[in-house]
Amino acid sequence: QVQLAESGGGSVQPGGSLRLSCAASGFTDSGACMAWFRGAPGQREGVGTIYAGGGQTYYPDSVKGRFTISLDNAKNTLYLEMNWLKPEDTAMYYCALRRGCGYLSVAENEYPYWGQGTQVTVSS
Repeated sequence: QVQLAESGGGSVQPGGSLRLSCAASGFTDSGACMAWFRGAPGQREGVGTIYAGGGQTYYPDSVKGRFTISLDNAKNTLYLEMNWLKPEDTAMYYCALRRGCGYLSVAENEYPYWGQGTQVTVSS
């Protein structure tokens, strides 16, 4: 059974940085894709995705150059390094997984496995 558990959220001032972590268990699929989303279920915005098999990544323009997604396969842990945070980055952040992915995607409905979320608040 796939389980995902996020941590690392918190409050930060504009221009600050945070690193989110997502501990994954219950799968050994090297062909999986993992991603970070933010927002309310059903309206979540993807902010980065990575292919576990080769490390390819994709980011939307809204976070490109500020957010970096990475995966430590040995620890089965996904990370999201967020820099130059803005108030509009405030949201609940979720990690997600889909098995056997053949392409990178940040479409919410393509991910069947989700963590419980961690809150990020950017405010002065």
